[in-house]
Amino acid sequence: MPIAMLILACVLWAVSFPVIKALDLEQTARLPEASKVFFAAWLQMARFALAAAIMIPLVVRQWPTRKEVIQGTWLGAWGGLGMALQAWGLGYTEASTSAFLTQAYCVILPLVACVKTRRAPTLKVVTATALVIVGGAILSGVRPGELKIGKGEAATLAAAFIFTFQILTLENPKYEGNRGLPVTFAMCVAIAAIFLPVSAFLAPDAAHLISPAASWPAITLLLVLALVCSVGAYGLMNTWQPRVPATEAGLIYTTEPVFTAGFVLFLPVMLGQLVGSSYPNESLTFSLVAGGSLILAANLLMQWKRRPHPPAIAPAP
Repeated sequence: MPIAMLILACVLWAVSFPVIKALDLEQTARLPEASKVFFAAWLQMARFALAAAIMIPLVVRQWPTRKEVIQGTWLGAWGGLGMALQAWGLGYTEASTSAFLTQAYCVILPLVACVKTRRAPTLKVVTATALVIVGGAILSGVRPGELKIGKGEAATLAAAFIFTFQILTLENPKYEGNRGLPVTFAMCVAIAAIFLPVSAFLAPDAAHLISPAASWPAITLLLVLALVCSVGAYGLMNTWQPRVPATEAGLIYTTEPVFTAGFVLFLPVMLGQLVGSSYPNESLTFSLVAGGSLILAANLLMQWKRRPHPPAIAPAP
């Protein structure tokens, strides 16, 4: 069950990529005076503030405890800083390179596990990690000879490193017994609080804190991001990941670009019609099939004849 729930979380996260692209097209056409950096910060603030508001009826009878607030705040800090670095790095590198380098956490997590347990990674983990790296490179179109480490690539690697701490925070034994929904609520509030002053600083004027959402297409897309990709995806992650070792969870999360590649085969045109912009579907390519197959093979390998193992944190009774 935990594996299936984390895969479902990846499916929900994957929806966010074409939705964010469509929202960017709509807002750029409607508010050309605002910068891409402002839109990136504003989106995080608006998305997670709306997600927190949606969750209030769900947590009103199970309000977060002090320990859940602390964990949620750390998750929000790691996630918020990671997303900010990733967004900044995208201004200086290709999206395909960013997508590939972001998967660096699947290499970092086994190394952290080795340090913690003082044991070398198993052959299965090494093989699965190698499959993910090769699959991610094929899927994103990155070639070894073209990969350079400039400031954009360095920022993306730093973001991947920070996302590692977000994953490890869910495995921390001191948060044992925390409930997924209250933690997710605290995380959403933390991310919204982090990006509110950033958005205010970057906004051309005070009106721009509201105007990006001043259309029905923008409100619709924001609602999808808040409900499906924030409450849904992060709620599943924060509830079920503590029952899976962080190394295995990191490999599962690499299925997200595979699902994204599937969604962009049909969603862009539909979203383009919603926002009144040209947003063509992508095509099924060899890179998509080959890269996606290797990533899926890595995750199947991790589950093949897997011995039962205790969860990272035992589920609350």
